[in-house]
Amino acid sequence: MSVFATKYWRKVVLFFCLVLCLPKAQAQTTNGLTKQEYYNKVLGLLVGSAIGDAMGAPTEMWPRRDIEIEYGRVYKLDSMVRTPSPEGTWKYNLPAGGTTDDTRWKKLVFEYALTQKLPQFESKALADHIIRQYQSDIKNLKNTEGFDPEPYEEAIMRMAWLQEWAKVAKPFRDNNLKEYADALSRFYGGEMVCAGLLYAPVVGAAVPGNPALAYAQGYDLSFFDIGYARDITALAAGMTSAAFDPQATPESIMNVNRTVDPKGYFKSRLVGRRAYAFYQTARNISYDFHRTQLADLPESYVVPAAWSSLTPLEHYRITQAFAQLDKLNEDLPFHAAEIMLITNTALLCHDFDFEKSMAFIINYGRDNDTVGAVAGAILGAYWGADKLPAKSSKLVKEVAKSQLGIDLEKLARQMTDKLY
Repeated sequence: MSVFATKYWRKVVLFFCLVLCLPKAQAQTTNGLTKQEYYNKVLGLLVGSAIGDAMGAPTEMWPRRDIEIEYGRVYKLDSMVRTPSPEGTWKYNLPAGGTTDDTRWKKLVFEYALTQKLPQFESKALADHIIRQYQSDIKNLKNTEGFDPEPYEEAIMRMAWLQEWAKVAKPFRDNNLKEYADALSRFYGGEMVCAGLLYAPVVGAAVPGNPALAYAQGYDLSFFDIGYARDITALAAGMTSAAFDPQATPESIMNVNRTVDPKGYFKSRLVGRRAYAFYQTARNISYDFHRTQLADLPESYVVPAAWSSLTPLEHYRITQAFAQLDKLNEDLPFHAAEIMLITNTALLCHDFDFEKSMAFIINYGRDNDTVGAVAGAILGAYWGADKLPAKSSKLVKEVAKSQLGIDLEKLARQMTDKLY
């Protein structure tokens, strides 16, 4: 055979290898979703999370009575009157659609994910990403000039947002195990706060349709979490990943809590898997919710005026679920277990209906913007952006871009281009 013929056949073989291998590699990465389908789901995740964040932002941490007095029954986006804070809004009196750190964390970690060789994540690279952002915010604060206090206040909030996180991230990145353990034990007072839950859905988006791998990657990135909070973070990543499956159902998404356990939490002696115990509690509350009928209502049951859009049965079911959740409240409303308990309860009670689940979460109170953001991300990934409430979707995208410098559509496009 001539040299020319040999080169020709080598090219033919290489061509067919590429033709045969590329579709397979793409299917493994994107779970068979077309580019447009994936974009619709990742945008749904971002917008759904932002809607939940924005709906809860005006009443974050409020008692239910105060929510009802000020806003009645919350079922849509509304303007807010609240003082800016590092973990909250960064501007006074944002319009309806304004968001808090829950949406900022999605942006930060999406930008980090774009630097990774997906579907793999490098945890120390996330630590470095956070540190560099923190250092940039410090530099910005030092460079602030003038007499007007507002630029200083904004720069201080930006710096303080990542202050607790950077103190943990630096020794983790530098492999200083003693200092990392000490810093982690002091992180937000050493409580089991919902650290990784703020960004876990991003991992699910980067590993679509593979909840076991999403769990493993989410667990690796949950180095701010303590104890079973790491399991909860990883499960949230796995549930979001399951929502990206074209054949996903509410059952398949919720079953991640039962079927995915690569770290062996179910094998824990005496205690067992705490995250699953909270999931079982959510199922029990949901069971009672759906089982309650009109005959169970007290005589002459009256629906409060603020809730007049609901039937007596709908209102009674919700109040009973709220009462059951009240008995299980943690000391801190942003405890990881409480966040996921309320999330799972809302999804199960309302059969993954976006608007009903959001109204349940926001009107329950507690850390309702974070619960809304977690649940909104899972529901948004499941339904896709085109199935979310159009008016609310448009509003959060506009406000995020014009007021907060967060372009949700751009982030979704960038992630889509990254995977395709």
